[in-house]
Amino acid sequence: MTDTAKSTRPAAPASPTRGRWWIVVAALLLQFSIGAVYAWSVFSTALKSPKAMGLSNPEASLPFEVTIGMIFIGTYIGGRIQDKRGPRPVAITGGIIYALGSLLASLAHDHSQFWLLILGYGVIGGFGLGLAYIVPIAMLQKWFPDKRGLITGLAVAGFGFGAVLTAPVAQSLIAVHPDNPTWAFLPLGLAYLVLSVVGAAFFRNPPEGYEVPGWVPSTSGRVRDSLREYTGREALRAPQWYLLTAILTLNTTVGISLISQANSSAVDIAGYTLTGAAGVVGVLALFNGGGRIFWAWISNRTGRMPAFGLMLGLQGVCLLLIPHAGNPAFFVALAAIVYLCYGGGFGTMPATAGDFFGVKHAGAIYGLMIIGWSLGGVIGPPIIASLVGADKAYTIGYTVMGIIALVSIVLTVITRMPRSKDADAKGTAAKATTATSTTA
Repeated sequence: MTDTAKSTRPAAPASPTRGRWWIVVAALLLQFSIGAVYAWSVFSTALKSPKAMGLSNPEASLPFEVTIGMIFIGTYIGGRIQDKRGPRPVAITGGIIYALGSLLASLAHDHSQFWLLILGYGVIGGFGLGLAYIVPIAMLQKWFPDKRGLITGLAVAGFGFGAVLTAPVAQSLIAVHPDNPTWAFLPLGLAYLVLSVVGAAFFRNPPEGYEVPGWVPSTSGRVRDSLREYTGREALRAPQWYLLTAILTLNTTVGISLISQANSSAVDIAGYTLTGAAGVVGVLALFNGGGRIFWAWISNRTGRMPAFGLMLGLQGVCLLLIPHAGNPAFFVALAAIVYLCYGGGFGTMPATAGDFFGVKHAGAIYGLMIIGWSLGGVIGPPIIASLVGADKAYTIGYTVMGIIALVSIVLTVITRMPRSKDADAKGTAAKATTATSTTA
């Protein structure tokens, strides 16, 4: 063959999936930066010191509660905008707002400026967090319809891993100025800004008509790839949306009750030093992140609802045992299981929502469902803080949460997949046939 013939031969078309794993890496970078929110218990312990702000236990949990409460507003708005404008501008905006909230929180130096901490870390930071958080979840489900369970676990795993590095770094920064622990938000906020913007800059949706070569949608009934795509409004008319949101709410409520008290619990129950407890929080964050991948993978094999039933059951048992875990290793083992299952809820629910309602409008549908996260964040920390109180009554606090988790398993038993359009059509046809036969 001549060189001319070689030069005119058409190049092989590039695979449509080429480069999609690099988008996963970019998503993890963004999620890692905003996931630093799970290191709050390190700040909470420091802010309760009389030498710092001298906050009470309920006061020390308030900024974290407000942050989680604001997430829903951010995800709701971000999900709707992303479906229309694409993922990149929403994610970049969210990352910038989140970082600005941390920088503002660094200006709160004493109890009289506690409101500034709530405004910066809670209101502004929580809103930015929500904007950024929803983007990779919806985006990656479109890139990976063939690996929906795994990819949604990965999409939020970086968020769970955020406290792995942040917790010990924050403790080291706090130790520099223990009388003014909020100063640590200044360098942390700058780091969040860089990581989130760099990651979000690579975000994009797949092209129109995108398909994964060789992948055939499942029709097994365990997932719903062959069913119609729900709009956000249609999903809200389905009872399954409310059942799934309730499951997410309760899984969040019980897990976040431990997360909000993890640092203090490690010190008071298991006897860790402050430095050791900060290290424990960082280690536990590995399970928060890993649980998002692990349970998403498990749910592909067991089904979504059995997986949620296991998560709630394991958390319930561990929360009942934690107040009696005086042995440091036993405490970490129990807490790790709670973190694993808490993170698993966020790794599994996006895929569950995709199975039930489709992925075309995933940003809007799951963005609305994140209200369960916000409700859990508003309900769990104040309940556990008030039950534990100044007397450090961890037994009653964690026992209540453990019972809530065990009772919640009922929801996973009664939740069923929506009927498909084909099934509805067949049912209507069957009724029509029966009516005709009866008439004849």
